[in-house]
Amino acid sequence: MNYLKKRKAMDGFICGLMIFSSAMIGAALLGIIAYILIQSAGMVNLSLLFGAPGESLVPMIVSTAWIVLVSLSIALPVGIMTAIYLHEYAGKSGFSRILGLAIDTLAGIPSIIYGLFGLLAFCRFFKLGQSVIAGGFTLTIMILPVIIRTTEEALKTVPDSFREGSYSLGATKFQTIVHVVLPPALPGILAAAILAIGRIVGESAPVLLTVGLALNLPKTIFEPGRTLTIHLFYLTKEAVKPDDFAKAFTAAAVLIILVLIINTAVKIIGRSFGKSGENITNGRRKTTGQEFVPFLRGNSGP
Repeated sequence: MNYLKKRKAMDGFICGLMIFSSAMIGAALLGIIAYILIQSAGMVNLSLLFGAPGESLVPMIVSTAWIVLVSLSIALPVGIMTAIYLHEYAGKSGFSRILGLAIDTLAGIPSIIYGLFGLLAFCRFFKLGQSVIAGGFTLTIMILPVIIRTTEEALKTVPDSFREGSYSLGATKFQTIVHVVLPPALPGILAAAILAIGRIVGESAPVLLTVGLALNLPKTIFEPGRTLTIHLFYLTKEAVKPDDFAKAFTAAAVLIILVLIINTAVKIIGRSFGKSGENITNGRRKTTGQEFVPFLRGNSGP
């Protein structure tokens, strides 16, 4: 009896510790957001959108959106395909180990090194200059390890029985991956995209070296710009008046709102494509073989 009481007491203590840790994380997040919003209260108005050049945040918002769009459009397909290759095709070969080591090494390189590489390679060697496209290429290399590893972990959560059932019905490996493996793994892939967006928006050194500090509104990806993060850094560094800090907090509030909007949009898009995957993973329907028929008919006889 004493042993059981000790086990229950220990379980209760561990559970309470986990609840306390979760509450601390939530409180920290809410505290940071609340503090920024309170400090920027009264400063967020229409002048941020329609103000005079140099005061409006529209060029920074557009530059940030360009950087996110360019980086994700390149990194997501490459990262997902690399993760699929490592988990579904490569196995435990020597090449996969070398590739995994390279990915882990990329994840540990300081961001300033990426910035110097982007400045020398994309801005000067490829003659792109300081532009959105140069910054997008640089950040693409930075976020690839996050996307690859997170997607790879999502693919590992798909049971092998799904693959075996698909193979037994005559599906090819590619058909199995597209129609059977990827839908249940879609929530994990969306998590990778959200983590990548946070990394893109939060970077300053690589963006400063490759995109620049220009206050112009970039109409194309071949023009320089200034992201909200760089603008926030510049305002804080050059702040000499109390209003300068108020403007910095305003930029921070707009940045948080922009990240929330982008993350929400990513989740909505993912849900529209991931309903079948959620049904599979939650066990709402049994695998009878009928769901594989549409893409097997092309390989089946009359």
